[in-house]
Amino acid sequence: MRAPGDAATIAAMTTDYALARSPGEYARLRAQARAWEPATARLFDHIGVPRGARCLDAGCGPGETMRLLAQRVGPQGHVLGLDVDAPLGTDAINALHAAGHRQTAFAPFDLTSDEPIPGGPFDVVFARLLLYHLPQRIDVLERLWEAVAPNGYLAIQDYDVRACEALPPLETMDELRRIAHGAFEAAGCDVSVGARLPQLFARARIGTPDGTDVTGRLEPLKEAQRFLKSLHAGLLDRAIAEDLTTAEDAAKWRNALNQEAARFPDRPVLWPLMISAWKRKPV
Repeated sequence: MRAPGDAATIAAMTTDYALARSPGEYARLRAQARAWEPATARLFDHIGVPRGARCLDAGCGPGETMRLLAQRVGPQGHVLGLDVDAPLGTDAINALHAAGHRQTAFAPFDLTSDEPIPGGPFDVVFARLLLYHLPQRIDVLERLWEAVAPNGYLAIQDYDVRACEALPPLETMDELRRIAHGAFEAAGCDVSVGARLPQLFARARIGTPDGTDVTGRLEPLKEAQRFLKSLHAGLLDRAIAEDLTTAEDAAKWRNALNQEAARFPDRPVLWPLMISAWKRKPV
């Protein structure tokens, strides 16, 4: 069995990821993480992440949620981030350490592998926008639950992207949904996974969540267009490979969105819904 950080293993793990591995996509991930920070902070405060706790951020990406956990556990706690994207995770941990969060660590790791999750058990196991991308989401949930210490929490946040829409509708939004749903589903993603979290908890033998929450974001088109363009760019290679669009049509779409944003700058755009579910493990 290869070591979790083996380069060939990491390359194989990222093959079916729908989005690009690029500086532009990493910038989008950071911006997306900051946009959802209030929703995640409310979840952490609701379950009560204690000082000195040991926490796991599964699929930690750019490390923004690791920072939120580190702020709550304090210097005596520990936050481990796992992600298949070693360069992104390394950048994240370097930034966290530079900001003084020395209680954080990162390891490149495939949560769909048969290898044991390192470092457990944890008082809090958290994953945001992880199950969306994994066809093996039931197996992964089972493994995350196994990593929770008695009396600890499993907390999951994930998208339901079906709600994403401009109000009134715009043709560019219709086209983006068509491309995004097609590209994501071709990569094995579940565009409604957030709404199915209670079902997934049941299938993973975790039980009924102790609670759920649904959070939305509304932005005027003049601001939301940045998110829409960056998502479109991150999916473009996959969309072209799946014959969902062409580079020429993608350029036309960007021009059309620019025109609509100039014409309807204040038209509301509803982001995907962020849905949370959490469960405390019995002692």
